[in-house]
Amino acid sequence: MTQYKVVEKFISINGEGVFAGQLAVFIRFQGCNLACSFCDTSWANAKDAPFTFMTEHQIYDYIKETGIKNVTLTGGEPLLVPDILILLQLLATDNFLRVEIETNGSIDLNSFVGISNSPAFTMDYKLPGSLMEANMLVSNFKILSKQDTVKFVVGSAQDLNRAKAIITEYDLTTKCHVYISPVFGNIELEEIVNFLIKNCLNDVTMQLQMHKVIWDPNKRGV
Repeated sequence: MTQYKVVEKFISINGEGVFAGQLAVFIRFQGCNLACSFCDTSWANAKDAPFTFMTEHQIYDYIKETGIKNVTLTGGEPLLVPDILILLQLLATDNFLRVEIETNGSIDLNSFVGISNSPAFTMDYKLPGSLMEANMLVSNFKILSKQDTVKFVVGSAQDLNRAKAIITEYDLTTKCHVYISPVFGNIELEEIVNFLIKNCLNDVTMQLQMHKVIWDPNKRGV
């Protein structure tokens, strides 16, 4: 059995995405290959971040004990976790579960799409304000399907314009869900709405991080 470095596991609501507001069980793994300027989980990315070793069966058993259907695997960057495919294949055997993987847009998804009952991807596209756009793999856009999501986190007018350019160039709204999120506290929400109106961005959803509205924005485990 594989040992995974789990820095958090908890039940909350999905703060964003297709199932926002619904209960979800979160498994957060240690480590990330990016260092986004706005990262709100940078503590989990550090090599010395405290963790608990859990096998794939221990993770599965914990999820089942919660009774929660929605499962979010996050990080850090979960697709960098050694042998994560073993865990994904185990979770995929349970048709009750609805598994989502939050991934940062820099990892090739090809290795993870052959799974029967495949998990859904919520893939970031890092915009200029993140300082990480050079790491994005646009080839992943060919892999995404209707169950998947591309998320743009915007903190400025420059970010908004770049998001529109990417959405248009790759025709993303016909392939998957498309969401725009604000960098918390960095941009007026009205600016995002006005941008959507001005550019007639049909099928693009503006979202707020509900967990940061309900709880302290820096609170962990929510």
